[in-house]
Amino acid sequence: MKKFISVHDVADINALAAKALAYKANPFADRNLGADKRVGLLFLNPSLRTRLSTQIAAKNLGMEAIVFNVDKEGWALEFEEGAIMSGNTVEHVKDAAPILGQYFDILCMRTFPSLKNKEEDYSEMLINQFIKYAGVPVVSLESGTLHPLQSLTDIVTIKENMVHSPLRTGSKPKIVLTWAPHIKPLPQCVANSFAQWINAWGEADFVITHPQEYELAEEFTKGATITHDQDAALKDADFVYVKNWSTYTDYGKIYENDPAWMLTEEKLATTRNAKVMHCLPVRRNVELSDEVLDSAHSLVSTQAGNRVWAAQAVLSEILRTNF
Repeated sequence: MKKFISVHDVADINALAAKALAYKANPFADRNLGADKRVGLLFLNPSLRTRLSTQIAAKNLGMEAIVFNVDKEGWALEFEEGAIMSGNTVEHVKDAAPILGQYFDILCMRTFPSLKNKEEDYSEMLINQFIKYAGVPVVSLESGTLHPLQSLTDIVTIKENMVHSPLRTGSKPKIVLTWAPHIKPLPQCVANSFAQWINAWGEADFVITHPQEYELAEEFTKGATITHDQDAALKDADFVYVKNWSTYTDYGKIYENDPAWMLTEEKLATTRNAKVMHCLPVRRNVELSDEVLDSAHSLVSTQAGNRVWAAQAVLSEILRTNF
């Protein structure tokens, strides 16, 4: 693995998920794999689980992890090629990234979409410029369109819990991604990424449900069944992934905030005792009801804990490939 930006960087999803679960069973199996190696964690927006889980994963592999909050502790970076830097940006990525590539063996980077300019966000310019100029492997800790470490974690969590949720004979698990209300527009990153990974995995009956005009980009959803009827989508579901996202076509808007889309215990009655997932942070009693989050249906805490093992599996693959 030369980099980790999307599912396209993964040769075998099941093998990578199995590696993550092996690390969960034995966290220090490769405690010396990253000895004398440094990983730089660069954040252009806040993080809790992504930051801490990646630090722990690096430590488990013997690596030193150094966190740098670019938006608060560093110079404002310019990413445009040929920019005339007479504005607020102080340093060009062409100058910063190669230096960081000398300081670190692996760079992990978290960016965030503006939700104002779709073309700019979906070009993935920020992370692609680091890939172009850093000269070392780059791992996405979330980008303008995708959150691959979260999605790997999600598949790890589903596979782990399929063992405890026997499926109908000869059938694939039914996995539903359902839109949820929120108080502000959120990016499509997690939803895009989850759809991309579940479709690439190919081992589920995958349904996406959302209100009208909340369609995601087809490049990520192609292969899924898409419906505006949440009740129909939830019927016989084995796993339900809850996530808000803003509009894609008329970019970054909230058209619909109907509380009826919040997942409740009552709505789960037609599922196959479905397990419920959410990437966190979650707005309680807006996206998900307390009764669901605090019930035996919820995998939310387990899912968050698995972030460590997903990150450890990815860092391990990069170390083995490149060093």
